[in-house]
Amino acid sequence: MADVVTFGLHIVDVLGRPVTRIPPGQEVELIDEIAITVAGTAAATAVDLARLGHTVQTVGAVGADTLGAFLRDTMNREGIDCDGLQTVSAAQTSATILPIRPDGGRPPLHVVGASAHLTEDMVPWDAVAAARVFHMGGTGLLPALDGDPTVRVLRRAKELGLVTTMDFIPTRDPAFPDQLAAALPFVDYLLPNDSDSLMVTGSSSVEQAIEWFHARGAGCTLITLGGAGVSLCPQGEEPVILPAFEVDVVDTTGCGDAFTAGFISGLLEGRSLHDAADLGCATGSLLATGLGSQAGLEDRRSVEAFIANTPRKAAA
Repeated sequence: MADVVTFGLHIVDVLGRPVTRIPPGQEVELIDEIAITVAGTAAATAVDLARLGHTVQTVGAVGADTLGAFLRDTMNREGIDCDGLQTVSAAQTSATILPIRPDGGRPPLHVVGASAHLTEDMVPWDAVAAARVFHMGGTGLLPALDGDPTVRVLRRAKELGLVTTMDFIPTRDPAFPDQLAAALPFVDYLLPNDSDSLMVTGSSSVEQAIEWFHARGAGCTLITLGGAGVSLCPQGEEPVILPAFEVDVVDTTGCGDAFTAGFISGLLEGRSLHDAADLGCATGSLLATGLGSQAGLEDRRSVEAFIANTPRKAAA
């Protein structure tokens, strides 16, 4: 039985750094590093949770291709239960090419692929009922799930007594804000980043975005703020900013998923919301020091060593 079931995006990332330009024609541009990793708001969170010492089942869709085999094999080696990872023949495995800029920025070139075929019928409800946390990752890029199916899945997870967490990836689809709003009453912890929060709510500040999320039923918001840390705000309370750690940023890919994993880990351990969010900050900050969605996160000891040896930024 798993502590956590992650449901949603499963992506293979191909990353290269540092990329300062795309060369013209057939000209070669030499860079320092290329990596291929398991990514996506469900898959990367699952791997990070496994490395933090938790049992995880992951649910998603991959193609019948080499990328899908890589993703499945890698997650199996991490000790993740992949029985819920479905192979679909209609599309390739979801994948992203990420040219990483010297400042850690990462403009994505993405193929939606098999994730578009993930449906609510693929949820293994017996396994979910035995878990403690249900994480919905990737709302907004899951066309067969976005809208009413997401509401039904989250409602049932809540009815089964699970803690529910969600991260979303908004698109310019004008229907998405209303789709997200309908799901929020069934989300205990909403974990987006600041730019996505402003985009989906049409807000000019994080504080306004928090009000939007809470007015539509979210139980608690944890909005990551990049180098500024994270905003923690339970329903009916004032937001508190937890400062980030001082790191030299290499790549920000997967930092939000690592924050989510660290936060969920803290919840499973019975920590306070503040301390669970603090563990999330450490896990996300650690990832920023290397390339890809699991950079630096070897196990729980690696996070503890990072916390012990890395100063915090001054509170804003």
